[in-house]
Amino acid sequence: MCPLFLFHGGVIISKVDGKNFDYLVNDQIRAKEVRVVTNDGKQLGIMSISEAQAKADEYGMDLVLLTPKATPPVCKIIDYGKFIFEQNKKLKDAKKKQKVVSVKEIWLKPKIEEHDFNFKVKNASKFLQDGDKVKVTVKFRGREMNYMDSGKEVLMKFAEALKEYGEIDKNPKMEGKSIGIIINPKA
Repeated sequence: MCPLFLFHGGVIISKVDGKNFDYLVNDQIRAKEVRVVTNDGKQLGIMSISEAQAKADEYGMDLVLLTPKATPPVCKIIDYGKFIFEQNKKLKDAKKKQKVVSVKEIWLKPKIEEHDFNFKVKNASKFLQDGDKVKVTVKFRGREMNYMDSGKEVLMKFAEALKEYGEIDKNPKMEGKSIGIIINPKA
């Protein structure tokens, strides 16, 4: 994909796949003195901007301001188009390596019937096999708050039924009028 270059206020702003790369290039650099580094990492030292631009022209490349806040600012002599292409490639590689883990929530009641319990265990096992975390919550209403122990028992029974697919990440924890656990999938 070819980068899109936009000119805004005399500054090149390149936008690639939604990510902005804001670098000052060649004549846009306004610093009086800059530290110059070549494409292969060799330091040419501190020089005026006109000398640095002459060196970049000598190499047939662009002078790009990489760290403007340094004292003096650091410029690199590189092919700007290739540089932006490589930045975009690094972003894509980082995106590929990301693993998105979602948390699926299952609600139970302290006095749940056996069939409903088994149905929810079956769904939770599917979620864990797909690599998702499962948050199991027992909700209490009204007088059910007196039966917190039965809610914990239901949670532990649920975790026991899923032990071949996942393991408990967090032990039962009260959150308002509910109690819950999180089950991670097995590696």
